[in-house]
Amino acid sequence: MIKNIKWLNWSNISSAIIFVFIGIMLISPTVKGVVIQGLMKIGLFQPDIPSKKTSIALNNKNSSIEGVLFRNEKGEVVNLSELRGKVVFINFWATWCPPCVAEMPSINNLKQKFKNNANVVILMVDADNNPEKSQKFMRRKNYDLEVFTPASQIPEDLFGTALPTTVLLNKKGQIVFRHEGGADYANNEFQDYIEKLSQE
Repeated sequence: MIKNIKWLNWSNISSAIIFVFIGIMLISPTVKGVVIQGLMKIGLFQPDIPSKKTSIALNNKNSSIEGVLFRNEKGEVVNLSELRGKVVFINFWATWCPPCVAEMPSINNLKQKFKNNANVVILMVDADNNPEKSQKFMRRKNYDLEVFTPASQIPEDLFGTALPTTVLLNKKGQIVFRHEGGADYANNEFQDYIEKLSQE
């Protein structure tokens, strides 16, 4: 005689919940972004603060910001080389990218911290080149981040293909930080690093 097997036990229910959650994460970038945000809050996805050695290695790539242009939502063109004398934080992102969405609150926090510092500029560059969609996203989320789109060829050392990609330029226009993937830019050490660069 075959015994009745109880399928509705805690082990099977919890397994089903986990599979459903993983399925939702694979389908929904928003849910995946929320999960990554949660992991950022417990200390994961922290940006590595560049050492002097790292900065020198990045600068020795012969990278040039000459002729790199971005356009804001008013149609005004920003020439990256004209921002020498300022620390420039550039984030390449897209609305459909979960790690981009996850790190956005920390970048908004960064913007608030340096809002009154004329030596720090934050450029949020929509890699999809779809300003209407990205501006709508910023308004919906109440972020105080101006959206830019590429207005020229972007060198690979600034942006290759990975989203998000974040680059930090010092006042000389040299790349001193480059990170592919999501990160928590509300990190105090990272913000202190920008503060230090802005005072050099």
